[in-house]
Amino acid sequence: MIVDLSVGGVLIPGLVVLALAALVATMAVVRLLAVTGVHRLFAHRALVELAVFVLLYGLLVQCLPSVGTLP
Repeated sequence: MIVDLSVGGVLIPGLVVLALAALVATMAVVRLLAVTGVHRLFAHRALVELAVFVLLYGLLVQCLPSVGTLP
């Protein structure tokens, strides 16, 4: 189970925090693709952005150690 984050007494689910981190990383990768001109190789830029987000989000979820009390 992924640990929740407490901000001022408000609990934010850990997966939402990871989604925000993946969103920020996606924006950085998309800008890098735009600066280097690689985005011209793809027909559907929005689909590439979605794929990058899904890949980064999956990597973050896989790398985060699970914390739980169940055996």
